[in-house]
Amino acid sequence: MTEHLRIGELAQRTGKSIHALRYYESIGLIPFVGRDAGGRRRYDTQHVEWLLLLERLKCTGMSLAQMQEYAALVSRGKDTIDKRVELLEEHLRVIDRQMEELARSRELLLAKLDFYRDWKSSGKRPSMPWLKTPFRS
Repeated sequence: MTEHLRIGELAQRTGKSIHALRYYESIGLIPFVGRDAGGRRRYDTQHVEWLLLLERLKCTGMSLAQMQEYAALVSRGKDTIDKRVELLEEHLRVIDRQMEELARSRELLLAKLDFYRDWKSSGKRPSMPWLKTPFRS
């Protein structure tokens, strides 16, 4: 049996405000929202999982428009699986590029920290090894 949640319960489980959930629904980000006999929204545990996915996509820089496109594909059913996979694979490529950039930035910051630590411990300004590495974009 599927557990049904009211909007307040969904808000509590996801950490989203009721206002945010209503907004997400109004712009098509939350598909398959049912209503009870009184017209109140009914959500289920799949909506909790869905909102977790949206939060992860948001954290990785996926635009609202891309999330809306993805949600629209989901709403249209399994015939859109290939397009969904394509959209997510493209976003994964974006994330991979971001991770490479972050790794390079991290290396530079670590080198800078070593520079300051060496300078502080020796009392002499060390060379700057990161200047020998060309910038990549």
